[in-house]
Amino acid sequence: MTSGNNSLPVEVQKLIIAFSTLPGIGPKTAQRLSYFVLSQNKEETLKLSEALIEVKENLSFCKTCCFITSDKNSESCSYCYEKDSAQICVVENVIDAITIEMSGIHKGSFHVLHGAISPINGIGPEKLKIEELMKRINRGETKEIILATNPTLEGEATGMYLNKIISENYNNIKLTKLARGLASGTDLEYSDFNTLSNAFQNRTSIDETN
Repeated sequence: MTSGNNSLPVEVQKLIIAFSTLPGIGPKTAQRLSYFVLSQNKEETLKLSEALIEVKENLSFCKTCCFITSDKNSESCSYCYEKDSAQICVVENVIDAITIEMSGIHKGSFHVLHGAISPINGIGPEKLKIEELMKRINRGETKEIILATNPTLEGEATGMYLNKIISENYNNIKLTKLARGLASGTDLEYSDFNTLSNAFQNRTSIDETN
């Protein structure tokens, strides 16, 4: 076998490329995952492919909170109805919402932005689920918005943008952000329970930090 991936069967090359598109997966890891799939029996591989197909066919994102839902035809998911809409925790992605939910430190509802403002990557506010958040606020049920974007440059920029548009248009809503216990540059999903809990419990009013 000659060096380079061009000597591999085209099916393996396509699989490596597919794995490489996943976040956090480099070329070497993509190759290892591909060879692992090749080493599995057909039944195990089919289970993986069926699980992927079912996720895409049966699940979507709620039109209200933008969290994962199987209620594809409903305006709001069952998760929206179960949670207190008076307090909305705004996060960048579904994993952050799941992390906070599993910790049990937040009893209100969530709103998933599906990203963060990043001009260098061509992501502006219009590409996030901000319009959906404004629609929820317009219902008049919301009393507090917790800005729980990640403590990264993109997360901070997103938080500042949301603070500006919400404070300018809704002066009756309390705006808070997580305390400084979170390490700068670290995503919420990698925070331990104590750190995340302290950040929530000691969250501060954004007006007080300006």
